[in-house]
Amino acid sequence: MAQSEENAVAAEESNAEPESETALETARRQLERAAGLVDVNPGIIERLKHPTKVQRVAVPLKRDDGTVTVYTGYRSQHDDVRGPYKGGLRYHPNVTEDECVGLSMWMTWKCAVMDLPFGGGKGGIVVDPKDLSLGEKERLTRRFAEEVRDFVGPEKDIPAPDMGTDAQTMAWFMDAYSMQEGETQPGVVTGKPPVLGGSYGRAAAPGRSVAIIAREVIDHYEMDIEETTVAVQGFGSVGANAARILDDYGATIVAVSDVNGGIYDPDGLDTHAVPTHEEQPEGVMKYDSPAEISNEDLLELDVDVLIPAAIGDVITAENAEDVRADIVIEGANGPTTFAAAEILESNDVAVVPDILANAGGVTVSYFEWLQNINRRSWSLKRVNDELETAMLRAWDDVSDAKAEFDVTWRDAAYVVALSRIAEAKESRGLWP
Repeated sequence: MAQSEENAVAAEESNAEPESETALETARRQLERAAGLVDVNPGIIERLKHPTKVQRVAVPLKRDDGTVTVYTGYRSQHDDVRGPYKGGLRYHPNVTEDECVGLSMWMTWKCAVMDLPFGGGKGGIVVDPKDLSLGEKERLTRRFAEEVRDFVGPEKDIPAPDMGTDAQTMAWFMDAYSMQEGETQPGVVTGKPPVLGGSYGRAAAPGRSVAIIAREVIDHYEMDIEETTVAVQGFGSVGANAARILDDYGATIVAVSDVNGGIYDPDGLDTHAVPTHEEQPEGVMKYDSPAEISNEDLLELDVDVLIPAAIGDVITAENAEDVRADIVIEGANGPTTFAAAEILESNDVAVVPDILANAGGVTVSYFEWLQNINRRSWSLKRVNDELETAMLRAWDDVSDAKAEFDVTWRDAAYVVALSRIAEAKESRGLWP
């Protein structure tokens, strides 16, 4: 539940973690902290605390049994000073307006860190997709696309898959939008099936970027990757791809988990043999491993690298002191609360933020958008090579900022993002 405004202010002033910190509250606190590190006009910081627009729509759905249920949908458009809004579309029972706004803010920073010509957007429908039949999910998606049609478009706002949505969802959305526009518009969404203009490598891209950044961080701290132990919470698209690629790099993946719990082997798991959620829903626990472990205990394992890649707010003020990893690479969006980040910092735990680590998703979405505009298709090798180049360039930018300002990895990423956004806003000005 969101706090009252008075309680939120009091929590910020005392630096105490709110009883339930929303993504928006965390994003604003991170922005305020980073604002003290760079010479940015206070008016720009004030503007960045607020989304440009938030659309709230009613989405009626005729169920398979003939009844009608009305769901609530949101689309937050945070900032478009550098280009169209860009961000995921999630179907989840806990979707809220504040969550969408906070996540859209992170998307703004993420696009700026990667130097992409996009701003931040995020949206969703308050629904449990597990309660929907395939036909119901299609009808819900098509109706939502119609409700927000005036607010999205290849040059306006470009949704992508997120929690509870996938390539098929994007195909339905694109088709519904195109039918009303009178022509096929593949660029209205990214994350589509390749047969409809989707990019090869898009689904694996967030996990691949996490692995690339983890590899660079390990090298930065002069660790041998072949002697590095890794625990991954969340063996879905992001976590599984990160784990498997790091496994291929030579790291030892000692623990992975899904919603039901985790498996642990100090000698290392064969990550390619462990089924992902997509391959076998909730299949991690069916893998024959020496020991089982809870999601909570996985976060507290004595490993070199911890990758929270499941959901947000899993590392909090309550368990941050118990995190024994030397390095945390954020695979999920917002897995570390503001107060937890301060505790980890005081304990010399290096935390590499989501706005850098999992930015492979939006980066390959940008590649997909370019392919759609030019009606060209890139090979998987080209996509992966271009992603590697983009991630290493962003890594260098953030590393340079960290060295120059002597700050945390998160603050360094914000310095890079804010500097680029502020320069764009100064150049465009405020009208009228």
